[in-house]
Amino acid sequence: MIRLAYCNVENLDLKKAYSSVSKDRQDKIDFYRFEKDKKLSAGAYLLLKKLLSEENITNPLFKTEKYGKAYISNFENVYFNLSHSGKMVLCAISDREVGVDIEYSDPEIDLNIAKLYFYNGEYESIMNSQNPADEFFKYWVLKESYMKYTGLGMNLKLDSFEIKIGDEIKLKNDDEGLKFNLFNVENYKIGIASHYEVSNLIEYDVTEL
Repeated sequence: MIRLAYCNVENLDLKKAYSSVSKDRQDKIDFYRFEKDKKLSAGAYLLLKKLLSEENITNPLFKTEKYGKAYISNFENVYFNLSHSGKMVLCAISDREVGVDIEYSDPEIDLNIAKLYFYNGEYESIMNSQNPADEFFKYWVLKESYMKYTGLGMNLKLDSFEIKIGDEIKLKNDDEGLKFNLFNVENYKIGIASHYEVSNLIEYDVTEL
């Protein structure tokens, strides 16, 4: 089982949302200075809560692993991952480990980031593409989703593994049989690393959260 969903939280009622989240999430929201970031933090939690409730998963207890990845401690075989960027929040829930990433596809991105930090083959593919900036963000969300899948996050170096984008998207030297999927939503790229082929991306209106 896997479900992947996103929501534009630009018009989120922050006061109402704040009262609907856990104390821990309220603390995280309070950490942010700008309203935009507060909305993203609240919206991501509410989207997760929405997906879990639709699977009859209520009152989840959240804990964090060594490198900061959150998990649900009182339900077996329930995994989730969150991401947000710009005005969008993204969430996946699954019965197996999962990692997701969403990024605003900035056409002015400095491609030296790929040269300095990506695997050499990835950088070459980006620079040889018809639209290097667009290609960069394909690799970025796929790599980030894998890093989050592993639970290591940024502790896993970007140039320590290679993503191959072709007819299929694969992790070079993969021994887990991972599946990677890419989606475009407006000016955003979405990447997901999981054990499933994901063909359905659910959109929720902010009023549904």
